[in-house]
Amino acid sequence: MEPEKPLEISEVQTPKPTGSEVLVKVKAVGVCHSDLHLWEGGYDTGDGFMKVTDRGVKFPVIPGHEIVGTVTEIGSAVQGIAVGDNVLVYPWIGCGNCSACRIGNDNVCDAPRSLGVFQNGGYAEYALIPHFKFLAKVTGMDLEAAASLACSGLTAYNAIKKSGATSQSNVVIFGAGGLGLMGVQIARAITNANIIIVDIDDAKLQTAKELGADHSVNSKDPEATQKIMTLCGGKGADCVIDFVNAPPTVKMGLAIIRKRGTMTLVGLFGGAIELSLVSVPLKAITIQGAYTGNYNEMVELLNLAKRGVINPIISKRYSLSEANTALEDLKARKILGRAIINP
Repeated sequence: MEPEKPLEISEVQTPKPTGSEVLVKVKAVGVCHSDLHLWEGGYDTGDGFMKVTDRGVKFPVIPGHEIVGTVTEIGSAVQGIAVGDNVLVYPWIGCGNCSACRIGNDNVCDAPRSLGVFQNGGYAEYALIPHFKFLAKVTGMDLEAAASLACSGLTAYNAIKKSGATSQSNVVIFGAGGLGLMGVQIARAITNANIIIVDIDDAKLQTAKELGADHSVNSKDPEATQKIMTLCGGKGADCVIDFVNAPPTVKMGLAIIRKRGTMTLVGLFGGAIELSLVSVPLKAITIQGAYTGNYNEMVELLNLAKRGVINPIISKRYSLSEANTALEDLKARKILGRAIINP
């Protein structure tokens, strides 16, 4: 992959694992919005364009970070993982030395080495995993469905946990795409809060209600803000979780958040807003970011999926030669739930 160029299939030598490395034959790899940002070469910061190369990405790179597959070869120092194991790969690999990595939060490392971003990922027949500790065995559930748990599911799980939502909370979730739909299921499973889903697409809103949202509001409705306030008992949302994170959603989120509320921004849509600075201390609100999650959270999420508490939705499948089509479909909002590539 290189920015704004069609992805090309090329023959490369199959890597050979040594030491703690593991070779995984890729069964499926998720098609994620992060792949799209990588393909586009960066992010809209609101006052310019931040290139992924400024973050340390080097092209060409094999994208794909939501990887599931079967172990085909292991290095001599590998423990607890055997050839033939079905595994989910934790892709948010850190430097191992910074203060975040030392407490297991590789996902917010100062010098990340994430698979499919900073090093080759899973849009391939085989993926070399740098260390066996980044693998989780998948048993008792569909292997393909596990793919999205490494990123979209994990991101949603971390965001719901960080929001501090409880059964007493009014939770407003912006975005009923793959992330938001997973967020609804997770919020229902671990908080049992009053969940209000907000989106511009009625079909997606209906799916969100089927997956556990108590109420839905179409943000194109001129009365949307007032309707959300009413559904929150007139006081506003205790927790706003924005899986879109675009200027219109954040603006609406700030309008409906209650005193002492928490706003968790997740999506990478980009842009900028004007913020009334005095309202932040006067309302004592917390605005925080959430970025993927750590390995232990991925294992917790995998266990929820194994128990059937959450149900990852795979809606489209593509071959490796259709990778460009998959990214174009994602960009055109043609995918409900999650798409995967089957190399």
